[in-house]
Amino acid sequence: MNRDALQSALSQDGCISTRAALAELKAGPDFEVFLNQTASAQQLWYIWSWRHEVMLDTGVTPRPGLAEAINKLQAAGTAPICMATITGSQRRFTIFLSEGLARCVACW
Repeated sequence: MNRDALQSALSQDGCISTRAALAELKAGPDFEVFLNQTASAQQLWYIWSWRHEVMLDTGVTPRPGLAEAINKLQAAGTAPICMATITGSQRRFTIFLSEGLARCVACW
């Protein structure tokens, strides 16, 4: 997946975190797409919702967008998801992409 394709996928989701990730990506930072490491949205929902709960229970403030991303993963059901990261100067974004990499399912 090249930068333009990732920008296209991100531009289809209007949440705040996705817009921030898209702006960061346009600034030119490194990104990585993990093509060989897919999981169902449900599996990712289990993992990230548990992590979110632990953060809240221990007083750690989650990064913006995590709760919304968890809700979007739950709504995606058992759809296969591919993950990507964008490592910007101020923040690292976690991106959840549809199986065909055409759209962003969630971002935080």
